[in-house]
Amino acid sequence: MADDRLIVALDVSTMDAMKSIVSSLGDSVSFYKVGMELFYAEGDQTVRYLQEHGKHVFLDLKLHDIPNTVAHGVSSLTRLGANLITIHGQGGPIMMKAAAVAARESAEKLGIERPKLLAITVLTSFDDESWTSIGGQLPIADQVIRLAKLAKESGMDGVVCSALEAKMIREACGPDFLIVTPGIRPSFAATNDQKRIATPSSALQDGASRLVIGRPITQAEHPQEAVRLIIEEMESVSK
Repeated sequence: MADDRLIVALDVSTMDAMKSIVSSLGDSVSFYKVGMELFYAEGDQTVRYLQEHGKHVFLDLKLHDIPNTVAHGVSSLTRLGANLITIHGQGGPIMMKAAAVAARESAEKLGIERPKLLAITVLTSFDDESWTSIGGQLPIADQVIRLAKLAKESGMDGVVCSALEAKMIREACGPDFLIVTPGIRPSFAATNDQKRIATPSSALQDGASRLVIGRPITQAEHPQEAVRLIIEEMESVSK
């Protein structure tokens, strides 16, 4: 049975590859992430396919532009029916507030459920050295907390962050704030190119709401078995 705290990342570039993953995982997975690679290659048919197969969609396009442009983008993605949408927190409070208003008004007009909006804090590919190289002055953890608080104040439903910052964000932003964490690697998987990683159980214990896992499942020799092991570990932590 699927655990909706698990989001499988469809980090592929074709509909055929996406369909193969969704078909192979069947009912064991109910939530999928569609990111830039797949959406830019295949467009909104990716979201529609997942919806037609009863799946929830995390549309991870990381919108970052002037407030008016982001607001119009969010309106379009709301009409598409995504369940989760990402926006860069570093776009600032005016941009995030405009996005929140756009999502609410578009959903009300269409009579549909409003998508949850997630602010991107600091990408999990950063470590201290690479963060400093682009001019980061605050430690990564401090910047993540700062952006999370700003996101909540600006009408965001939650954030995307490393699991290593989840506990601090949960304490700072309260029990109802969504915390979605990529960079999750079960014990049987390689760390690949992400620096700030955690296991499924440790991330949930520290306050993560949902976990995004891609390659450890989609590139596993036996993907269904990988999902089974991950869900087994997740279920050791109460919802």
